[in-house]
Amino acid sequence: MQIILLEKVVNVGNLGDVVKVKDGYARNFLIPQRMARRATASAVAEFEVKRAELEKAAGEKLAASQAQGDKLSGMTITIAQKAGVDGRLFGSVTNFDIAEALTKAGFAVEKAQVRLPNGPLKTTGDHAVAVALHTDVIVDITVTVVGEAA
Repeated sequence: MQIILLEKVVNVGNLGDVVKVKDGYARNFLIPQRMARRATASAVAEFEVKRAELEKAAGEKLAASQAQGDKLSGMTITIAQKAGVDGRLFGSVTNFDIAEALTKAGFAVEKAQVRLPNGPLKTTGDHAVAVALHTDVIVDITVTVVGEAA
């Protein structure tokens, strides 16, 4: 299916690109998320009229993400979980737990933005975690998992 992208999509294209993607990806994800439209002649003409407005909105969104990323960069978050004597947790620390801790610290972060490269954290100690605030803004933070007495 030919679509026109209304914002930058990782591994697909940039704002305004007309690209061909699989029908299901376009119908089930890109179009409902308002990231793309079908590339009909009228849609392309309408996009060209709104192009400057969309580019300005995308630039503002990127600038806001970069400002938040500067504040968040290098931050350390401490999360307490029940753990055994050997340092293994009873359960795990997930991206939801990290996003919740960042929200309490004053940063608007959704759990989908927290990237755990090795899956949920299952041991106490310091762990490096990436937070993707925007497709171009990825910030590294440190999550310190502290064990509570069981």
